[in-house]
Amino acid sequence: MSPRTGILVIKLSALGDMILAFPAFARIRAAHPDARITLLTTPPFAELARSSPFFDAVDPGGRPRRLSELFALARRLRQARYARVYDLQNVDRTNLYFQLLRPFPPTWSGVAAGCALPHRNRFRMRMHTLERQAEQLNHAGLAPVEPVDPGAAAPPDVGWLAARAAPVERTTRPLALLVPGASPRRPLKVWPAENFASLARTLLGEGFAVSVVGGPAETVVGQEIAAGAPGARDLTGRTSLAELARLGEVAAVAVGNDTGPMHLLAAAGAPTVSLFSADSNPDLCAPRGRVRVIRSAHLDDLEVSPVVDAALDAAALCHGPTS
Repeated sequence: MSPRTGILVIKLSALGDMILAFPAFARIRAAHPDARITLLTTPPFAELARSSPFFDAVDPGGRPRRLSELFALARRLRQARYARVYDLQNVDRTNLYFQLLRPFPPTWSGVAAGCALPHRNRFRMRMHTLERQAEQLNHAGLAPVEPVDPGAAAPPDVGWLAARAAPVERTTRPLALLVPGASPRRPLKVWPAENFASLARTLLGEGFAVSVVGGPAETVVGQEIAAGAPGARDLTGRTSLAELARLGEVAAVAVGNDTGPMHLLAAAGAPTVSLFSADSNPDLCAPRGRVRVIRSAHLDDLEVSPVVDAALDAAALCHGPTS
C-alpha cells in the first residue's frame, strides 16, 4: 500500500469565516512547505481558494447533499491517503467525515471524537475565531506557538488578494464604503436600508464619496440606498473580492452589517464601523483591524446618529478631517 502523503484542510463556509481562516491557512502552508495541500470546501469559495497561495488543489464537494455524495466523498478521502487533516470547520458534519474514515483515519486536527490531534480547550467556543484557530494549530504542534489571548491575533493578510486587481485611483474626496448585506438566513443582522441611505446623505454632505458594495444578492438594497442618497454609487454585484480588497486599502471608512465583505475591508486596512445585533457576538467573530463595533439587540432600533458619529471619528482618526 502506498504511504500516506499530502495535507487536507477543511473549511466549508462562509465568506467571513473563510477570510478569518487565512492566517491558519498560511500557517499550515508554512508548516508543510513541500506538501501537496488540498482544501475541502464548497463551490462559492473554490475560485477564491484556487487563487490563493495556500493550496495546490481544491475539492468543492465538501457539503454533500445526498447519501451517495457522502459516500463518494468518503471514498475520495480514503483514496487520497492524506497524512494529516486540519479540520477548521469543526462541526458535526466534518466530525462525521472523520468517523467514516475509521478504522484507519489520517492524523486529524480538530474536535472529532478519537482524533489524534484534538483541540483540547473545552472553552474554545468562547474564543474569537482567530485565536481559536491559532490555539487549535498550537495543539496540533505547529511552530511557532501563536499567542491566543483575546485580541492577540493580527488581522488576516489579504494583500495577495488585493494584488490580483488593479489599484484604485485615489480622488480628492475621502471614500466611504457602505455594506448593507448579510446572509438571507440571518435577517436580524441587517440595519434598515433607509438608515444606510440617511447615513449616505450625511457622509455626502460631509464631503465623502460614498459607494455601496456587496454581492449580487444586495443589488436591490444597493439601488434603494443609492436612490435615497443622490450622489452615492451603487457598486453591488460589480466588484470582485480582489477589487473589494483594493477599495478597502484606500477607503477612509467602511460601515456595515456583520457580513463577509466587512471582514475583507477591515483586513485590507479600512477603518471599520461594524454593526452587530443580538444575533451574533462580536467577541467571537468581529472583523479584525481598525474596527469599532456598535451593538444593538435589534438593529431596527439603532439610530443613525451614533453610526454617523462613529464613522466620522474613525475616518478623522485615520485620515484626518474631511474639510
